[in-house]
Amino acid sequence: MIKKLCYKLSCSLAAFSVALAANADVMLKDQSEIIGAWNVTAEAAKLDGDKKLLNVQWDFRTDGILQTKAIDTGGRTKSFEIPLKYSVEGGMIKKQSTPGREKYESCKVIEKEGSDMIIKCTYLYFFLTKI
Repeated sequence: MIKKLCYKLSCSLAAFSVALAANADVMLKDQSEIIGAWNVTAEAAKLDGDKKLLNVQWDFRTDGILQTKAIDTGGRTKSFEIPLKYSVEGGMIKKQSTPGREKYESCKVIEKEGSDMIIKCTYLYFFLTKI
């Protein structure tokens, strides 16, 4: 009886620790882990919620500029580019929330595996794939 209880408890603890590891934020060491161009494929209000598909590129440059480029699929303009300042501090991405203003938002890297990355900014989750 005690062996069965201990076995169930150890299995439950193992499952719990796996779940925690899966949801643990990724702490970036520095900007070298994100440098380069990324396609922002979708955004969502919740991690497991409905995703809005996007046609946006983010290019994290070594000079601390996040060059954003949105492709207009409606045909009004070909593309729209905005440079934003960014840095990696405390394991998170701090990016300028509005061009020309010194207001920043912190974005946690929720998952980074291979060429895919999910980040959580103030209001939205962004799903990125390295180009």
